[in-house]
Amino acid sequence: MTTETLVPVFAALGDPTRWRILAALGEGDASASALAGRLPVSRQAIAKHLAVLQEVGLVETVRVGREVQYRIVGSELSATARRLDEFGAAWDRRLQAIKEIAEGL
Repeated sequence: MTTETLVPVFAALGDPTRWRILAALGEGDASASALAGRLPVSRQAIAKHLAVLQEVGLVETVRVGREVQYRIVGSELSATARRLDEFGAAWDRRLQAIKEIAEGL
């Protein structure tokens, strides 16, 4: 994942309602109507949030009969987590180098 692909993902994840939607979808696929029944948000607002999450590749639609349900795209979340781990590891290396320099003084 590049910075260009991470920025929209982080922007999408920066909204608390979208976090709640992802948490709810983590329990299983659901339609916008079902999510609206579980969250204190209207179905229309849920649909808009789902569109944002779908646009950045974090959720996908699945047809179940006549109903459209949404599902988390685990590979995208995993790729985002791996990139964050890389950032964390780079900072850990920098901090370790600073520590070694400071202890050597």
